[in-house]
Amino acid sequence: MQLLIRSARIVDAASSFDGQVCDILVENGLIRQIGAQLPVDTNVRVVEADNLHVSLGWVDMRVLTQDPGYEHKEDLTSVCRAAAAGGFTDIAVLPNTQPVVDAKGTLAYIQRMAEGQPVRVHVIAAVTKKAAGEDFTEMLDLHHAGAVAFSDGNHPLQNPDLLLKTLQYLEPINGLFMNRPEEMLLTRFGQMHEGVQSTLLGLKGMPALAEELMIERDLRLLEYVLGHGAEEIGHGAEENESELYPLPSAPCPIPPALHFSTISTARSVELIRQAKAQGSPVSCDVAAHQLVFDDSALSGFDTNLKVNPPFRSVADVRALWDGLKDGTIDAIVSDHTPHDPECKNLEFDQADFGIIGLETVFSNAVMHNQDLPLAQLIEKLTTRPRQILRLPVTTIAEGQPATLTLFDPAGIWTYSRTLSKSKNSPFLGQTLTGRVIGTVHRGQFTTTL
Repeated sequence: MQLLIRSARIVDAASSFDGQVCDILVENGLIRQIGAQLPVDTNVRVVEADNLHVSLGWVDMRVLTQDPGYEHKEDLTSVCRAAAAGGFTDIAVLPNTQPVVDAKGTLAYIQRMAEGQPVRVHVIAAVTKKAAGEDFTEMLDLHHAGAVAFSDGNHPLQNPDLLLKTLQYLEPINGLFMNRPEEMLLTRFGQMHEGVQSTLLGLKGMPALAEELMIERDLRLLEYVLGHGAEEIGHGAEENESELYPLPSAPCPIPPALHFSTISTARSVELIRQAKAQGSPVSCDVAAHQLVFDDSALSGFDTNLKVNPPFRSVADVRALWDGLKDGTIDAIVSDHTPHDPECKNLEFDQADFGIIGLETVFSNAVMHNQDLPLAQLIEKLTTRPRQILRLPVTTIAEGQPATLTLFDPAGIWTYSRTLSKSKNSPFLGQTLTGRVIGTVHRGQFTTTL
């Protein structure tokens, strides 16, 4: 297939064409030519749009597919269609399916079903069998079978000994452990952020402390692992960490060993900021909807706004934006969690946590942006997620693979329907800013026009 992207502003800090308005000719999955007013053959498809921008393909690091096991909520075909509509060319899927992705057979099923889809699916395998937090999976076998990272997904790893051994086990293979920080004994029966709003609404709160304690614990365990690794190779811990794990501002940072998923509090941001300043190999992400809402949004008891981690205070939301700006927060994710009406059309305290978000990540970030430059925003969707997941990082240049996202940051559109099987989104029916035009991936152009 030949495709000509006409007059698009390139957003890619690593590209020599960054910030320039150029034509891009794509042929057989590669960028063949970049220039001004490129000639057009009759068999070339031309893509044009007002205020057209192009970047590397976007990557979502946290998606729940519900397939296998809960295909009535979402399957791999529908989740990939929704991802492409949201501008993503790659998604990393959680292991919380039925059965759990804790063996090569389930991983192979997802890989097989993902063939030919408009996005590339990367599988995050479970750390423990059935994600139950008790017995280890065969992580090395799963790694060789193609797992990009390890996590129990929606089940935070509570046992510190298991977490410690996971970090030790993954260190020789440069593996990535992802954990959603939550001390579940502190959030048991909780419905929303613990604060003034939860008191006014009469709902049991989920304290910020539950997240922050787990981050402190995990960082201390990582420090312990690195210290022991230093002793084993005969060097002091301080010297070893400085050599292997440069500060985040280094040109080519070592991929992190520990990733915190969907952080939500100001203290969490500060803890990770301090850890990075000390050279710890850590990274983190934030869910796009956490950048939009604070806990006052729950005054109407809308179950589509019931998420975990819960929406925090206004000060926490501001701190999340500050963390994005200074590089503490590496990525923005959808935390896409599809549910059928039977799980959401209930009393608030009975409804399940989670919303769908693949199609609205970019609009959420654009509409509620607190002074984050567009280039930095795009980096949170492209380069940093690829580095964290150990995926190939390319650039927009001639001869490079054409894995691209086309978008208009000022474009206005109405989210009138979703390509997901589930409808649990607070944004359906709303007019949004930040429009995805389409994606170029595997030699195919998928458009939302």
